[in-house]
Amino acid sequence: MLASLMFASCDDNLDTIPISDGVNQNSYETGDQIEAALTGVYESFQGNDYYVWDHIIFSDVRSDNDYAGGDNPEIFQVENINIESTNGRVYNAWSAIYNAIAKANVVLEQTPKVQRMLTEERREQIIGEAYFLRAYHYYTLVRLYGGVPLVLETVKSADPSVVRVPRSTEQATYDQIIADLTIAAAKLPDTYGDVASVNKARATKGAVYALLAKVYAQQPTPNYGQVINYANLVMTSTAGYNLMGSFAELFDGSHYNNMESILEIQFLGGNEGTWGPQMQLPPSVSGDSWRKFVTPSHDLVNAFDAEGDDVRKNATILFENVDWVDEFWGNAKGSSVPFSYKWKNAGGWNSSDHVYLLRLADIILLKAEAHNELGQTGLAEQEVNKIRLRVNLPVLTAEQTASQVTMRKAILNERRLELAQEAHRWDDLVRSKNVVQVMNAVQDIDLRSGKSVNYDMKEFEILLPIPQKELNRNPNLSQNPGYN
Repeated sequence: MLASLMFASCDDNLDTIPISDGVNQNSYETGDQIEAALTGVYESFQGNDYYVWDHIIFSDVRSDNDYAGGDNPEIFQVENINIESTNGRVYNAWSAIYNAIAKANVVLEQTPKVQRMLTEERREQIIGEAYFLRAYHYYTLVRLYGGVPLVLETVKSADPSVVRVPRSTEQATYDQIIADLTIAAAKLPDTYGDVASVNKARATKGAVYALLAKVYAQQPTPNYGQVINYANLVMTSTAGYNLMGSFAELFDGSHYNNMESILEIQFLGGNEGTWGPQMQLPPSVSGDSWRKFVTPSHDLVNAFDAEGDDVRKNATILFENVDWVDEFWGNAKGSSVPFSYKWKNAGGWNSSDHVYLLRLADIILLKAEAHNELGQTGLAEQEVNKIRLRVNLPVLTAEQTASQVTMRKAILNERRLELAQEAHRWDDLVRSKNVVQVMNAVQDIDLRSGKSVNYDMKEFEILLPIPQKELNRNPNLSQNPGYN
């Protein structure tokens, strides 16, 4: 109900107040009420199209990992790296994420005022959780759009000079994320007890440290020492994070909230299920026959095969003959087409498959990357080999570890195979500073014409355009260079 009221209030003011501003709430008096408000912030992960599914569109489909599949013109724009500022998915991501930030701001402002049925220990935890969640959402925004308006309190005026917040720089946005996470780290526990479904669903110190490692790696000027520092804090946490013995079990639907998981979205099925898996699972699993989305690319399949990585390939991709024509895999019905398969349970639009927001393998490989960038190739090799041995691959070769350059390439490839379809590929390519080169070197053939696909990516297309609807509402916003 609280979330519905908030969205309704936002909708009433869309014509005058930018989406990047929140809504003032002042009716929280008891611990139960503020706990409900905090639950509403977490539910932004479950009710937000971006975190349900579009995060894969804007990372894996936009990159060399997947084709759009399906029949949606806006997703074809993403696949072709020709995204317009009027693209509805670009706007929906912006608006939904800012609504989540607005809800976090309400919790941050109201929690200190609650006087009934709330212990001081729990008050501090709630504030820490809200700071973490706000930081996570701003981290999502800055990776998608670059510097964004920093809205750090609820809206208390309709005055245009107040609500029309200009963009902050990219680095200032990252600085705010780090500030929020620093506060969160001081207030959050390692665990909330022995129940895994609680510890993996809520912000903890481990989640803060993992996100800080990613932030320090992704910001315009990476701080590799801090990446290693926070990765080590995750790996030595009393929460006991460790790699799962079986990579396949991470994605079989029966081993969520495992020891490798740091934070995941808790879809339970039924009324609390997710529709994402139904969009991309094959007919034999989904029970329907229409053309699916997020089709693995030739480039991704070839990367698995070149490495002899059958374990991760079989857990990530499933081939099946289909009754539709696919422009990349078979220009005739009955062709064998690959399907994204890390989600394995469609559930009739109400799947219980979870989404990993943070997991340990990602952090280990980030630590390897940081060691390599600091010239510590031997230490980087040790971390990468932990990931490879889990999937029965040999340790890195002498050729791969011969130099910082060859090691950088090996780590990027390892991240691709480990994290495919988990919405990391685009950020990895951006961080490696060769996303334009990689995308323009992809050799895809459109079987309908027999011609090569030319992505013709430009440097400015690293970022999404600021949504045109927001530019119309807020004249203090500026468009990202290169977009109309």
